[in-house]
Formats: sequence, C-alpha cells, structure tokens
Amino acid sequence: MNNIILIVEDEPKLSKLLSNYLKQAGYEPECLENGLEVLPLVRKNMPALILLDLMLPGRDGIDICKDIRTFSAVPIIMITARIEEIDRLLGLELGADDYICKPYSPREVVARVKAVLRRSTEQESSGASSKLELDEERLLAKLYGHELDLTVVEFKLLEFLSANSGRIYGRNQLMDHIYPDQRIVSDRTIDSHIKNLRKKISSVSPDTEVIHAVYGVGYKYSLDSK
Repeated sequence: MNNIILIVEDEPKLSKLLSNYLKQAGYEPECLENGLEVLPLVRKNMPALILLDLMLPGRDGIDICKDIRTFSAVPIIMITARIEEIDRLLGLELGADDYICKPYSPREVVARVKAVLRRSTEQESSGASSKLELDEERLLAKLYGHELDLTVVEFKLLEFLSANSGRIYGRNQLMDHIYPDQRIVSDRTIDSHIKNLRKKISSVSPDTEVIHAVYGVGYKYSLDSK
C-alpha cells in the first residue's frame, strides 16, 4: 500500500513538524522545498497524497497543481498563509481536494489527510457514482435506487457537485454554472436551492449526507453517512 505523503513546504521547521506527525500516524512523508522539484518527483514516484504550499520558491503551488492535474488525480491539499487567497484558489478551480490555512494544528492536517485519503479510497473501491445515478436527458436522479423529485436547477447543482466530488465551490461559481446566461440573482439563491436539495435527499435516505457546507466558503459533494 502506498503511504507516501509528499510535503511541499519551504519552511524547514514546519515541514519537519508535519513530517513527524505524519510518521506517528503511519505515513511515509517525503519533503521538498522548491517548486521546481515537484513534478519530476511526482512523475517518478507517485505519492498517495500531496500537501502543497501555495507560495514556493521556483514555482508556486497553483501552477504545480494545474500541471499535476493534466496527468494525475492524486489527492492534493493546498496550504496557504493568506486568507485572501482562498477565493483565488476556489475561483481557479484547480482541482485541489481540500485546502488548509496557516497557522494550523499538525493534528488537523493529519485528520484532513486521513479524510481525503478515505474519501478517495471509497470512491475508487465502491464508486460513489453507483450509489448516485443521474440521467441528464431525462433529468432523473436516483440515490440508492430511490428517485429524487428534483427541479432543473437542483438537478444541475447535484450533477455539477457530484462530478467534482470533494472539491469546494463558492456560491458565485455555482451560480455561473447554473445560470450561464448571467442573469442577476442573489447569491443566497444558491443557499435556497441547496436547502431544498438536502431536504429531498434526506427524505429518501435520512442517514446520508451528500451536500456539505464549508463555513464562509461554499459547498462540496461527498457521499457520507451521518
């Protein structure tokens, strides 16, 4: 089993601290400080997950993440010290699986690593898509075989989020996808649609949590039990 966690961090003390915590959790951490070294290593020895700092010497994390996504779906957790970068990370739709803001607790990082890896493994082994069935032509959605009575907007929301499972999207991004004609609507309209979508999902599968709110940021899809 691949337990390699690649830590891309240019602060040696922080990198060492994370490495020690990950070792205690049973992982095999590898550390890099320069952004130029990341792609060659990933291509040569694919890790189980990458902890990727946003600001790096050589190349920044955004460019690195974009390039990795051209050839691999390896889970990536972005790390940033600047809270104002969050909107930028989300707006670029990099394909990162999660993000963490500095300063952070090393224990929190380990917990996030475990959660992302667990989600990735579950999707590969059991296939979340087999639990959720979507028929775009008929706008038909089924969860565990139970039909969901969705509006067109609710179907589009569920289809988009499930196709990008685990990735966080802000309200503006979701509005741009649902309303490509750029009509003027309140960003709270998304909250209303999400609320209705959750209610309908709960009515057929009360123990399933599908749409998760990320406080202050937006929403993501993850097929979990409550």
